[in-house]
Amino acid sequence: MASRAAAAVAVLALVCAVQSSLSAAAVPGLSAAFYKTSCPRLEQIVDKHVTATFNGDRGVAPALIRILFHDCFTQGCDASVLIKGPGSERETGPNRTLRPVALDLIDRIRREANATCGQVVSCADITVLATRDALVKAGGPRFPVDLGRRDSFEPATQQVGLLPSPFDDVDGLMRSFRGRNLNRDDLVALSGAHTFGVAHCGVISPRVNSPNKTPLMDAQFAKDLQAKCKTDNPAVTQDLDVLTPHAFDNKYYEGLNQRKGLFKSDQFLVDHPETRNLALTFSRDQVAFFKQFAISMTKMTEMNVLTGKQGEIRAECSVAGRRPRIEAAAAAGDEGVKADM
Repeated sequence: MASRAAAAVAVLALVCAVQSSLSAAAVPGLSAAFYKTSCPRLEQIVDKHVTATFNGDRGVAPALIRILFHDCFTQGCDASVLIKGPGSERETGPNRTLRPVALDLIDRIRREANATCGQVVSCADITVLATRDALVKAGGPRFPVDLGRRDSFEPATQQVGLLPSPFDDVDGLMRSFRGRNLNRDDLVALSGAHTFGVAHCGVISPRVNSPNKTPLMDAQFAKDLQAKCKTDNPAVTQDLDVLTPHAFDNKYYEGLNQRKGLFKSDQFLVDHPETRNLALTFSRDQVAFFKQFAISMTKMTEMNVLTGKQGEIRAECSVAGRRPRIEAAAAAGDEGVKADM
């Protein structure tokens, strides 16, 4: 009982510390109370649907984090990754394996929010809120969320190539993150999202079948993966974290110490001089990891957001609206369900 009480106190202190550290960095157009009047039940709606889905499939938590990361890292958190159809982000590269259970959850929340409040809540905000709530249910930290994002009119298909690759080394990862105004601490902490979730053999085989296994991998782990992925069956998956695959904790970093990082991009973190010490710190100190992860998530979800009269509020998350003429919107005095400025 004493240990549980201590853990609760540590988590509460962590939340307060993170909120305090971010309180002065608010993005114009975003606020925690953005929907207080227009959709006061929004967070209850989100929690209800996330809880029901998580209870049936805990894998929805890492699936949501992946969707959010793939959305925010391209051109900002604007729900562009949710758009379906030819030429969309969802038809491109790594986004082809975004999990339907998470995409469907976002759309169910959107439907109830629209039915309850009207077309006032963006798909971008729903994605951030659903991810935050699912992360907490998986045991992770609750990161501060300000609201008021708007949805893009088009997918960011040309920017999908900006996503970090599981085959990147630390220097390549650092270039990717710095290109999005994220730093080394953000890189090491956000990589910790691989503490749950799965990977497909298509991205595992090149590493385990490499003659020199660079970076070094535990020999038995490599042998087991070779056996699992020998047919390259797309239905076969491997847990990213072999120690506690279904919980959000710091065991991912312990696995790296044991040379059991599934991706090159993961294992290199404990080898590179710029990232090694922080990765080792996180392997020993879960509170430190949770604090930085929450800071980095809030930072990432506030990059290059659309606010005010920019973008639109989509009626359906998977269908972008038609960009209106600026002068037509101005002449109509439109407050901007679909205004573009």
